[in-house]
Amino acid sequence: MNDLDLDVNVCIMDTIRESDGLAMSSRNTYLKPEERKAAVILYKSLCAAKDMFDGLVTSSCGSNNKKSLNACEIREKVMSVLTSESLVSNIQYVSVDCKETMTPLDIVRSDEGAIISIACQVGSVRLIDNFVL
Repeated sequence: MNDLDLDVNVCIMDTIRESDGLAMSSRNTYLKPEERKAAVILYKSLCAAKDMFDGLVTSSCGSNNKKSLNACEIREKVMSVLTSESLVSNIQYVSVDCKETMTPLDIVRSDEGAIISIACQVGSVRLIDNFVL
């Protein structure tokens, strides 16, 4: 067995969130009050990706043909929501990855889903978040 043959068991856990959806993190304490309000845009951007995926799943119910989304479209949607908030800067990444391997996806299939991950700054604070589709 070589290093590439390792069997990795991935355990996906839901992110613990504040009442407004912001991921709980010790970094949130560094946010100024106006930045804290603006930081909810991370959650809103991930919800937009989930809405796209949920629409895909709904449209493929009862259908024998599996439907899919281009991962680039999901990234663009998340980016457009993030950039709608002026206090968001330095978007470091928006990634769409396989749930099992965490490798980047080109296509998200309705029967497989994905993990959407983001990192950006709100004010001077770097925040990260993710959603499992």
